[in-house]
Amino acid sequence: MIDLSGITFSYPGGDFRLSVPDLTLADGERVAVVGPSGTGKTTLLNLIAGIAVPQAGRITIDGKEITGLSDSARRTFRANNIGFIFQDFALLDYLTARENILYPYRITAGAPLDAEARARAEQLAKACGLEGKLGRRPGALSQGEQQRVALCRALVRQPKLILADEATGNLDPDNKVAILDLLFSRTREAGAALLAVTHDHDLLPRFDRVIDFADFRVATEAGA
Repeated sequence: MIDLSGITFSYPGGDFRLSVPDLTLADGERVAVVGPSGTGKTTLLNLIAGIAVPQAGRITIDGKEITGLSDSARRTFRANNIGFIFQDFALLDYLTARENILYPYRITAGAPLDAEARARAEQLAKACGLEGKLGRRPGALSQGEQQRVALCRALVRQPKLILADEATGNLDPDNKVAILDLLFSRTREAGAALLAVTHDHDLLPRFDRVIDFADFRVATEAGA
């Protein structure tokens, strides 16, 4: 599902430099990424999503090399193939929770916003405990509720790849477990791969593999 090779990236005018010699993620695999702040975990997700572009190297997603695509082609590819749960949620303040969840359908050509899509959004929202709040705008929701809206938006089109940046970071322990259960079950149903940045080490045993980004080595594996 993901194949990175020889990636280098730096921001203009800064000292930050990211180097990823190679990284692969199999279809359906669930991988967590850990490491200190500032090591480039969010940047890695942005590169995979085509939001950022490396100075060197190749990024292939589901057999499609995205590094040579134009900005608009990368946006289209992302909308059609990737669900992204942003750390800051990236919800649109002028839309309701329901409209935010369904937003991927509004920006993707060939994705009909039909009764099936609306029913899936309602079902996801109910599973996340958002029933009764779908008519509210983000400013009227708690941080945890906003995070769950962002998760529903990432899942609603049933993409083959989910990128999650601290998807459980603003949730209480019970909701963390419930949301991770939902995320795992939905990715399993869709045969989707999951790459999740997290600081919550209590959740790591549930992943197939954990990458320590401090020195880009495999820190632990399920059952080890």
